[in-house]
Amino acid sequence: MPVEPEELDRPGPGPGGARGRSGSPVSAITWLTEAPPVTGPGLERSPSAAPRVSVVIPTLNEERNLPFVFERLPSSLHEVIVVDGHSTDGTVEAARRLRPDVRVLHQRGRGKGNALQEGFAACTGEIIVMLDADGSTDAAEIPRFVAALKNGADFAKGSRFVQGGGSSDITALRRIGNRVLNAFVNSLYGTRYSDLCYGYNAFWWRCLPYMRVDCDGFEVETLINIRIAQAGLVIHEVPSHEYYRIYGTSNLRAVRDGIRVLRTIALERLPTLRRAWAVVGATRTAVS
Repeated sequence: MPVEPEELDRPGPGPGGARGRSGSPVSAITWLTEAPPVTGPGLERSPSAAPRVSVVIPTLNEERNLPFVFERLPSSLHEVIVVDGHSTDGTVEAARRLRPDVRVLHQRGRGKGNALQEGFAACTGEIIVMLDADGSTDAAEIPRFVAALKNGADFAKGSRFVQGGGSSDITALRRIGNRVLNAFVNSLYGTRYSDLCYGYNAFWWRCLPYMRVDCDGFEVETLINIRIAQAGLVIHEVPSHEYYRIYGTSNLRAVRDGIRVLRTIALERLPTLRRAWAVVGATRTAVS
């Protein structure tokens, strides 16, 4: 079933070119082996009611970027949750000034993965959207992701490398690294992702138990993508354009974070190795 974007300020064509296992054109990557759980927010509401959309935005010194991000947010959102990672500028004050109904969480841990974990736990909507605070992901694309979910997806995966997507920001090194890691995951897990390391995603609340976010860094997108696929949920890739960070310097480090992604891929493939690594991490925490 084609995924048609709803009203957008930056419209683009739907995804194309993908082929299903039978060779017929499809607009999604689909692996469906079991149904997601049926518990969660919104069960008391009418099935015909529009799903409530929660947006989670991790922040760290993004005061100057938030006006651009917030002005692109659709007006019909259920809630916007900012998870602030110990900012030293006026990020929190800016968020509250720009959107008086914003929910601000002061992050207990550190890192993007931990921020998303804390934000997800606080969501009360049926649909959860992951959005960056630096202006690189366009909030006006949110209806496109919601449309994919309403059309049957469990998880709407943003992609810069399908028809209608693109990037103004990706460097040659990051592009090569993403391509290599993407091919590695597709080979190991039998997936067909086109853009492994892009963090603009949306999903139904019921997917959270399958994701079990338990990492701290930028490897969180890879972790989520692998676990969603392993759970056999329905995944639609959605075209998205990545823009330049508006102000400030990214906390992403291509080599360092690439190694963390590679480690995550290996740990998820080998449960015994993952358990051993968890013991090592717990020991380090206890010692420190």
